[in-house]
Amino acid sequence: MAHFAKLGVNGKVIAVHGLDNDQMLNADGQEDESVGQQRLQQIHGWPAQMWIQTSYNGNFRKNFAGIGFKYDDVKDAFIAPQPFSSWILNEDTCKYME
Repeated sequence: MAHFAKLGVNGKVIAVHGLDNDQMLNADGQEDESVGQQRLQQIHGWPAQMWIQTSYNGNFRKNFAGIGFKYDDVKDAFIAPQPFSSWILNEDTCKYME
């Protein structure tokens, strides 16, 4: 199963939806994020560009998206909310550290 984050204002994750892998196959039978985005647009009516695939095991986009996370398109990563103002974002992992 593939997972996609639904983005709201300023790249904030407002939902995460699963999509069967066979729902995102392109004409060559390969999984394709853009095909998944189009399918989710058909199902939910939310524009395709607002659906960003996330990896449950962190294989891409650094972290699995959760509600309240932010998608940083420059880093191509999902970043959790800063837990404490004194914590600093590790630019490599996109996780906050004490």
